[in-house]
Amino acid sequence: MSSQPNSYTDSNNQYTGGAMPQHAPATQDDPMKQANQAPHNPVPDTQAPHNQAPDNQAPHNQAPASDESRPRPVAEDPARQSLLNVRAEVGKAVVGQDPTVTGMLIALLCGGHVLLEGVPGVAKTLLVRALSTALSLDTKRVQFTPDLMPGDVTGSLVYDSHSSEFTFREGPVFTNIMLADEINRTPPKTQASLLEAMEERQVSVDGVSRPLPVPFIVAATQNPVEYEGTYPLPEAQLDRFLLKLTMPLPGRSEEIEVIRRHANGFDPRDLAAAGVRPVAGASDLSSAQAAVAQVAVAPELLSYIVDIVRATRSAPSFQLGVSPRGATALLNTAKAWAWLSGRTFVTPDDVKALSLPCLRHRVGLRPEAQMDGIQVDDVLGSILASVPVPR
Repeated sequence: MSSQPNSYTDSNNQYTGGAMPQHAPATQDDPMKQANQAPHNPVPDTQAPHNQAPDNQAPHNQAPASDESRPRPVAEDPARQSLLNVRAEVGKAVVGQDPTVTGMLIALLCGGHVLLEGVPGVAKTLLVRALSTALSLDTKRVQFTPDLMPGDVTGSLVYDSHSSEFTFREGPVFTNIMLADEINRTPPKTQASLLEAMEERQVSVDGVSRPLPVPFIVAATQNPVEYEGTYPLPEAQLDRFLLKLTMPLPGRSEEIEVIRRHANGFDPRDLAAAGVRPVAGASDLSSAQAAVAQVAVAPELLSYIVDIVRATRSAPSFQLGVSPRGATALLNTAKAWAWLSGRTFVTPDDVKALSLPCLRHRVGLRPEAQMDGIQVDDVLGSILASVPVPR
């Protein structure tokens, strides 16, 4: 493990908060980048100190780090390069969703689950299928409907007439990436059947616990504009998701590219014809997870994460703040983002970059704030602007 950095703005390894390494450029809609952009009309839940220095300004009297103590970038290794190449492979099938692919990679590195929110037709299902193909992972899709039963997801005991015994038939949850399509359209009983799988990585049926494959994550989708006939996820289940990623409509140039590909015969059901091929595997993920665990975090940054989380609990617009589970999620995702960016240490900008996707689904607006049209991301942006940044 490299020693702690003496400055978060080292001239050789400066981090901008939203840009991926030059191997994989970020887009304007990158959720990690949006977290560093102040909202247009931030809600004044807290007030920033007047004498606070800019985030990227180093102390004037700080001595330069010695060669021995200066943190160095992560050495180029096959696991990291393979994961960066995944973005290019997914881009052969999906246009303009690089930020979401980055978020999915961070979730896999942290072993967490992802809630994807976007209107129908923005390639949520295609993205998950392309990602699993590029990573050589198994994936299964479940369409959540009002009549879906828990056993349809986890599996159930089936009577075998040949052996005159009950045998367990695995459900679609026994996979590496489970796509829970429109998860808010199924009743709470079926939604709750995923809790054990998401938290314990196992399924218990008839008193017997059965482990799930490794790796295992749930990529759940929901429609942000249609709520009739839906069952909103309870806070306890929302808190189980590591990240909530929004998938916006593509820009004009990106939509033209989508139409051009279809005009040239692109078939979203045939990823092989689109040229999507495996460029990484479970062994690369395992090696990457071990490397992420070694990323250094300064004590000042631990305090910074706690200060952000505690500020959400006292914000006037929130009736529900972030729990300690959210603080640990923010820490782990910041470490994964730092490693993907080529560093062995976490900076304050890493924490800022992951704050919105990591915290936006763990807070609840007060009814009066909702009536005033206040958005969760605006309140979180105001909090990020007010919490002092460590130097």
